[in-house]
Amino acid sequence: MKNKYVNFISNEHLLNCIANLHKSYLKAKNNITKKNFYNNKIDTIKLTFDSEFNSVDEENLIQSEILRQIDKSINNSIGTFHEQILGGIKGFEIGNLSGFDIKAKDNTLFADIKNKHNTMNSSAAEALFQKLARYADSYKKAKCYWVQILAKESFCELWSGDINGKEYSHSKVYKISGDRFYALLTEQEDSLFKLYKALPLAIRDYLNSFDNSEEIAKNSALDEIKVEINASKRSILDQITFENYSYYLGFDKL
Repeated sequence: MKNKYVNFISNEHLLNCIANLHKSYLKAKNNITKKNFYNNKIDTIKLTFDSEFNSVDEENLIQSEILRQIDKSINNSIGTFHEQILGGIKGFEIGNLSGFDIKAKDNTLFADIKNKHNTMNSSAAEALFQKLARYADSYKKAKCYWVQILAKESFCELWSGDINGKEYSHSKVYKISGDRFYALLTEQEDSLFKLYKALPLAIRDYLNSFDNSEEIAKNSALDEIKVEINASKRSILDQITFENYSYYLGFDKL
């Protein structure tokens, strides 16, 4: 069958990758119960400023905070989406928790993929460099890459410099932007752009075939909080503050 979306992976593979990401979206939305929402203490002082300075009512404010938590979870899944897409290119495969994200089947390439350029601290960067260097030393024909899907510029260069106070360099360890890595694997300079342009149609096709009855329940955090305020007569922010900080001096009086 002729490729409908892009010419470097099959239609079926792209739709499967979209389906996997959609499941992550549904799971993330369903995961935001009140208990999960409170897992990381809610900064209700900041939310008070947000409400007043941005003229946002408390219900919409909390809904936005819930969506922010969902978005944080989804960002990790976007990186997985790119891994799965790239693993469908002929000659390459995903790591499946093997220590790398993408490799060439002939062991001439190993890569670790980060969705954004700023997702690692210095210790994580040092550990990643050391891991890629080990692959480069173990596989003499291999080039190893730290891939930044969303980078500040388009580049492919040797990764060297000061990391965590130590000088690092290796003749076969590179850092590379997402567009260049897609181009490297597909041998098409604009393959990431082609994917970007194809996504709206592919997503619509997937959603048109998706059985909505399979969709799981949406997040319940705000509804659970509303049940509590019906009994306590507190405002939404006061209820969240009480449930998060009632052990603080004076906060039990809310």
